[in-house]
Amino acid sequence: MYGHWAIPRTALLLLGLALVARAADKEAPGGVKVDKEKRIVTIDCKVAPRKMDDPKFQGIIYPIEIVACYPYPKGQKAHETVVTIDVKPSDVHKALEELGLKPGKPVSGQTKETPQGPEVNVYLEIPRDHDRPRRVPIEKTLVGKKSGKPMPKVKWYFTGSVMTKPAADKTDEVYGADLTGTLIAVFPVTNETVLQTSLKFDDQHFLELETDKNLLPKEGTPVKLVIEVPPGK
Repeated sequence: MYGHWAIPRTALLLLGLALVARAADKEAPGGVKVDKEKRIVTIDCKVAPRKMDDPKFQGIIYPIEIVACYPYPKGQKAHETVVTIDVKPSDVHKALEELGLKPGKPVSGQTKETPQGPEVNVYLEIPRDHDRPRRVPIEKTLVGKKSGKPMPKVKWYFTGSVMTKPAADKTDEVYGADLTGTLIAVFPVTNETVLQTSLKFDDQHFLELETDKNLLPKEGTPVKLVIEVPPGK
């Protein structure tokens, strides 16, 4: 028999579970989901504009150099990306570590060194009317600007970002990719990123890339990036 103000134990247990779930939701970064069973990380994003509405770009459409970054003006390479994100690259880094991966080492510029780190697969999940979303390798979303041919298959590495001082007068370093907003780089144009490919710096000169307008939905459409740990890795 419960007293006048007594609460059944079952109700207390359910209340406790609800509070724990709410606390977990607050701790989890919005827009990043980890599926440990399937070993994938899913990131909310949007198809990026290819022409920036800013006079300083003079109406120029720049070739694609990266896959994902913050929107303009926060994202330093928002004029050269496939999609934009609103999550911190460091949150994606942590999510990949939750899958048991350890970051390697990024490279930048014209170097003989190659990116180091575990290999992953990168996909774009595109919504379809009255059907399940279509998941395609990220390479298929890009074509040669002159040839129109799809980007060749490449390897994607979880390099992690270098640490960077946010300002010259600062002593503490922060996760560099969080400053620039770059999550995935096609060419080693920056080491402030989470993923890099096996491509070299000079490859961008003959692999001038553009998004495949026949495949991607209109700019601003919500889509999802999917980073997968390959089977057996």
